[in-house]
Amino acid sequence: MANAIRFHETGGPEVLKWESVDVGDPGAGEVRVRHEAVGLNFADTYFRTGLYPAPLPAGMGVEAAGVVEAVGTGVTGFREGDRVTYTGSPLGAYSTERVMPADHLIALPDRITFGTAAAMTMRGLTTAYLLRRIHPLAPGDTVLLHAAAGGVGLIFTQWAKLLGVNVIGTVSTDEKAAVARAHGCSEVIVYTRENVADRVRELTDGKGVPVVYDSIGATTFQTSIDSLARRGLLVAFGTASGPIPPIDAMQLAVKGSLFVTRPALADYIADPTERAELAGELFDHVASGRIAIEINQQYALDDAVRAHRDLESGRSVGSSVFTC
Repeated sequence: MANAIRFHETGGPEVLKWESVDVGDPGAGEVRVRHEAVGLNFADTYFRTGLYPAPLPAGMGVEAAGVVEAVGTGVTGFREGDRVTYTGSPLGAYSTERVMPADHLIALPDRITFGTAAAMTMRGLTTAYLLRRIHPLAPGDTVLLHAAAGGVGLIFTQWAKLLGVNVIGTVSTDEKAAVARAHGCSEVIVYTRENVADRVRELTDGKGVPVVYDSIGATTFQTSIDSLARRGLLVAFGTASGPIPPIDAMQLAVKGSLFVTRPALADYIADPTERAELAGELFDHVASGRIAIEINQQYALDDAVRAHRDLESGRSVGSSVFTC
């Protein structure tokens, strides 16, 4: 028997339960993976609260790293003993082991630890598509990034600096501002005491930025729109504060013929070739030390309730993982 975090109803962190589960053997096209580390992502709370509907009862989590223990028929490219990581699979990563489709797996280089992989596979691939697929950025460009001291933010700022892209980051405290600067932000705005859009205009000689990367959603949408340059692009890739409001197309015209996209990681890693390209670039940066992955919070897997409370309270900085 294995153990897993499951929930039988939607709600607060208290609905998460530590249970024994019968994993079984992998079927055709499947593998059984023994987890060494599991990723904790804000998107996990969307499933728990019901914002992202899931048939109940359900497992929790979509990101983990571990070792292939068994391989089903028809699986090619993976065998027993392989080190792997994954993100975006069906719910169930909050578990000591699981059976899952083999086509979700990504081979994990020996130079990257399981903990590092669990801390950065989703965040790192998200950063990869944001910086390498959404909009053609050139050295010297300046962009705005909300939640610059978050898990994606700390990877994004380091990667952007490698590309020669300047990042104006927003954070909630001076402590987080220091973290963001240390990881590559050229400017940091503490939004609890500064007007973000006004400050962005000051820093860009009144022009605004060509791209805003917004993972917050409801509370930052208008600020993001107001920070854009003419024909700028809002990349609304998360909804930590709630869904973005309905978009008034005329407002986009009045504000400077703006664009808005709501991308999802799944659509940028659905193609195996593109997923391998993005993962390869990410892993190369991390293995070489050009991008540092810092695990700032670690939890036992059966302590998921506390982990979710910390995550939603804003106490977390950077990446968090569960150890198995």
